[in-house]
Amino acid sequence: MSDYTHLVAAAAHAAGPCPEGQEAAWQARVRDLAVELAFTAREVDQAMKTLDGTHSFSAYLESIEIEPTSRRGLLTLRPPGGGIETIRTEQQDTGRGAAMIARAEELVGRWVLVYRYNEPTAASRQHRGGFNNVRMVARLVDLGEGALAFSVAREIVTADAGGDAGLAARLWREAGLPERGMVPVADLEHVRQRARAAANR
Repeated sequence: MSDYTHLVAAAAHAAGPCPEGQEAAWQARVRDLAVELAFTAREVDQAMKTLDGTHSFSAYLESIEIEPTSRRGLLTLRPPGGGIETIRTEQQDTGRGAAMIARAEELVGRWVLVYRYNEPTAASRQHRGGFNNVRMVARLVDLGEGALAFSVAREIVTADAGGDAGLAARLWREAGLPERGMVPVADLEHVRQRARAAANR
């Protein structure tokens, strides 16, 4: 038999002193709180196990969108070496999924420390021996605005311009941004806005 003394003690503390003559109602309140604490403890245990299996890396969070079919958030990331990485959240209609999507939306345009784990796809779970995984995000830590390498920054503006490298280069020159080295993220935002507006005309 498991010992739940610590949960009952914590629940009794949360419930406060027992009012005189209301012992039955107070005991029911303590019982309900203890059960809620037990579920919370299980959720924390599962979250810690997930974090223990994560790998972390830093990247520039370029955008987040909701996948129409899965209703997961899809983060587009650019690590310091360039290129594009994508990673998903849990479904938007779950508490953790909604919270992570909201967190990612707050951090778009900033450098983040990403804690990633692999989740088997439904198909691979149904067929033993399958190795198809989805890259999932467990946690995001804000690292600030910082700066991007020239090549990475130019790729981002070109993507905003609908892939038109000539348009991106022209807007870049008009903004007076450097042609080498590091480009502050704060200086890049105005050019990105102009590139997106031009691409949508």
